Amino acid sequence: MKKHLLSTSAIALGVAMAAPASAQEWNMNWGGFANTHVGITDVSGTGVTGADFDGVDVYTNSEIIFSPSVTLDNGMTFGFSVQMEAMNNGGGAVGIDESYVTIESDTLGKVVLGSENSAGYLLMGSVYTPGVSSMAINSRSLSAFIPVTGSGGFRQAALSSLTEVAGNNDVQRITYFTPSFNGLTLGASYAATSAGNTTNNFGVNRNAVGPVFDIFDIGAKYSQSFNGVDVGLAARWGTGDTNTVGRSDPTTWGVGGTIGVSGFTFGATYAENDNGFAGGAGDQEGWSVGASYDIAGPWTVGLSTYQGETSNGGGAPSSDYEAYLLGASRSLGAGVSWDVYYAYMETNNGAVAGNPGIDGNLLATAINLSF
Repeated sequence: MKKHLLSTSAIALGVAMAAPASAQEWNMNWGGFANTHVGITDVSGTGVTGADFDGVDVYTNSEIIFSPSVTLDNGMTFGFSVQMEAMNNGGGAVGIDESYVTIESDTLGKVVLGSENSAGYLLMGSVYTPGVSSMAINSRSLSAFIPVTGSGGFRQAALSSLTEVAGNNDVQRITYFTPSFNGLTLGASYAATSAGNTTNNFGVNRNAVGPVFDIFDIGAKYSQSFNGVDVGLAARWGTGDTNTVGRSDPTTWGVGGTIGVSGFTFGATYAENDNGFAGGAGDQEGWSVGASYDIAGPWTVGLSTYQGETSNGGGAPSSDYEAYLLGASRSLGAGVSWDVYYAYMETNNGAVAGNPGIDGNLLATAINLSF
């Protein structure tokens, strides 16, 4: 009941403050990004016996984002965002990544209604591990070139510290963020179910077995500058209810921080997913560390790593994930950059007899457009 009261109160706050006021012109904003990678791989291991993943390939990660908004005379801003994937295998069933409405003001904060990640996820994203390539290390993006075996699932800690409860993603959600108080922002989210991805629920049967229900997330971030030193901190926690026999309610939590000084940026994150299965099977943890340096001129260089682990329970070996990325990025002009990087990734599947593994090397370059 407390979760339901929180969610309805967030909506009421936004609507109540939007007393009748004459509207201004709508800002029909749109933009997006296009990251295209060309890489050559060298892949080996018992997890790819009989297969050949060596050679050149192309990977594209791109979106078109439409985000119109209008600010009323009373200072309230209403907006809508829809993000369309440029590739058919992205986003929801029809290629829509996220779709949501926002209500915000400087004094009241921000309400987000629709298919978007949780407050905890978004606030943890403020301390994303420093890196210099659009090939993110704090995710499973490297699997675009190097296959992964046995290591976690989407939005879970074995592969990324940007986690969600039971790995839900872009479900219908209600989120509220406070205004920033001297650099501190708090947030809370509620989602009725973990089922779906940028789709409507069409009724939620909370007695059903399988999905997680009544998902609640909280998070906080802090950012401030002290005599030329930039500091960022974030933390999050989330949980949900399940009806699956023998499974306890899943949870996730994470912490992270960054510090920037004299062109250097250092950062680290840690996260866990307790998925509630017997013997800890499926529980995950992971951490990342990274550093980057802005060289005088258009270049930035950086080195980062992500290390993750999934428990398989029953005394079986864990499934492990480790990845490293060394890269450089050069700004070519407004919204255009060029990356060159080397990455190494190694995974194993402790849930399978013989604990098969895969390791891969990737040498790649990328053109990144942001508009």
